[in-house]
Amino acid sequence: MSDFLPLGQWVDEGVKYVIENDGGTLEKLGSGIGVMTESIELLLQAVPDWIVVAIFVLTGFWRVSWKFALFCLACCVVIIGTGFWPQTMVTLALIVSATAISLLIGLPLGIWVAKSDRVATVIRPTLDFMQTMPAFVYLIPAAMLFGLGRVPGVLATVIFAMPPVVRLTSLGIRQVNKEQVEAGVTFGCTPTQVLFKVQIPGALPSIMAGINQTIMMALSMVIIASMVGAGGLGNDVLASIQRLDIGLGFESGLAVVLLAIMLDRITETFGAQGAARSLRQRLGMAAKQEDSQG
Repeated sequence: MSDFLPLGQWVDEGVKYVIENDGGTLEKLGSGIGVMTESIELLLQAVPDWIVVAIFVLTGFWRVSWKFALFCLACCVVIIGTGFWPQTMVTLALIVSATAISLLIGLPLGIWVAKSDRVATVIRPTLDFMQTMPAFVYLIPAAMLFGLGRVPGVLATVIFAMPPVVRLTSLGIRQVNKEQVEAGVTFGCTPTQVLFKVQIPGALPSIMAGINQTIMMALSMVIIASMVGAGGLGNDVLASIQRLDIGLGFESGLAVVLLAIMLDRITETFGAQGAARSLRQRLGMAAKQEDSQG
């Protein structure tokens, strides 16, 4: 670290100050996140394998096609057959927890950014920082503040995975047809009604794309989070690197890839359906305008 501009030292002192003066807040926060993550993990592990497989297969059939449903079945059979199903459920629990927290914070923040240019001026560079900072760096303060285990892994994942949903929520709301917003105001809608009945439905394709990207980034980060004891498939990937075990690395990596494909294909269909609905609404409005002009 440079003596001229010791940024690293300032950050280190700031983290230590928070640890010494948090007043138990960090402990309560970590306990809440830990309980939520552990509960989801225990639920997924308590449910019989065939029920979780059936959920993936039926959802794949409902959202995509029967071919993709068969693909989901094959993916689950491969994961179970290689013995990585328990670790996959732990990884899925971490993804669900991190994604839930990311959406709880990111969606309101994205709406706020869309509504205020001043907030956008501050938040956008912050999101750039969050997305470009190497993922490993987030593990250091998280481990210092919360120790080793699930909690620092989940929090580091939230920081890494939240920017897409904030960006795309803000972008979607800003790109909603102004005529639709003006029509809502003309019919006497309050700002809250305009937001929930006009802007959010119109921005739904973009919002769902943000959720999809958040899930994918959460999946990539929870693997890295195994370095601080988060558990799941990341432990096996890390062990394969330490042992130079190609077979273990391939099997655990394959389980990660198959889980990612299933989650990606299923979640992206919600955004595609929203885009189709938005296009139909716009075409309908255009047709009505032509009829009225005619």
